Amino acid sequence: MALIDLKDIYKIYQMGSTQINALDGLECKIEKGEYVALMGPSGSGKSTLMNIIGCLDTPTKGVYSLNGINVSDMTDDDLASIRNVEIGFVFQSFNLLPRTSAIENVSLPLVYAGVSKKERIERAQIVLEKVGLGDRADHKPNELSGGQRQRVAIARALINNPSIVLADEPTGNLDSKSSLEIMNLFNEIHQDGNTVVMVTHEEDIAKYAKRTIRMIDGKLADQLIVS
Repeated sequence: MALIDLKDIYKIYQMGSTQINALDGLECKIEKGEYVALMGPSGSGKSTLMNIIGCLDTPTKGVYSLNGINVSDMTDDDLASIRNVEIGFVFQSFNLLPRTSAIENVSLPLVYAGVSKKERIERAQIVLEKVGLGDRADHKPNELSGGQRQRVAIARALINNPSIVLADEPTGNLDSKSSLEIMNLFNEIHQDGNTVVMVTHEEDIAKYAKRTIRMIDGKLADQLIVS
């Protein structure tokens, strides 16, 4: 059973009298433990697909099964619960709370999970050490470099031991040295058994993944029928 199983997925937006198929009958499977790069030109549907995989949005039509559970028609509250347990997010812009320390940023998902403060701090410290920031736990984001901020974001993504780590252009705001460090960290995360799905427009970053899925016009490129 695939961890991510998307069957005949459509995402349709109505713009006035025009119908836009952001996803157009897409079929895709990603197995547990895979490391996948998702690529495609602007408007290809990769961000829409990422949002559906991450349970931030639902398809207009089709079935999305995550870990054997059909999440296609879930309520917003149910999707939020799935996100908090199954998915860790890493964004290009880090999305850290600016006035909050690294350890508090990392522990935030555990607040929503109802974990006690003592356990939250203990678990967050362990994950910060895993990403090489154990000695920066009390630093606020503006006291950290871009690469360190992204490490905090990765630690936050890992705090709940998710089934999937979703990364949206994780090196987009970083210099080349920091990018290399972050991608090496993603390699370690994958080697630890995590499933990683990463959106990127950079070929050299995509090469870190074990499989590249290319999108165009709301489909996977190998699903296009050329007449």
